[in-house]
Formats: sequence, C-alpha cells, structure tokens
Amino acid sequence: MLRVNEYAAVVARFFSIKDKRGVTAIEYALIASLIAVVIITGLTTLGSKLNSTFNLIAQSISS
Repeated sequence: MLRVNEYAAVVARFFSIKDKRGVTAIEYALIASLIAVVIITGLTTLGSKLNSTFNLIAQSISS
C-alpha cells in the first residue's frame, strides 16, 4: 500500500508536475473531506440515539 507522499509522487510524475505544492493542497483537501464525512456520520448516529433517549425520557415524565 502506498503512503500518501509516495502516492503524491506518482501523481506528480503522471501529470509531469514539477511543483508539488498543488498536490499537497489536494492531499490536505482529501484528508479534510474524509474527516468531515466521519464527523457527519458520527453526529448523525449520535443525534438519532439522543433523539430516541429524549423521547423515552419525555414519555416517562408524561406518564
């Protein structure tokens, strides 16, 4: 499995990129988007569990 830097070098060679700053920016953008997806997924799951917990508490209080 290629490391991120090795992958960037392969991409740079493929596109004949001499300046790797753009490739590094793309790497950071991919990492940030992956982190955002993980956070959104976690918060969605947590939100639905919290919603069911609060509904259970509300039903207990009302009865």
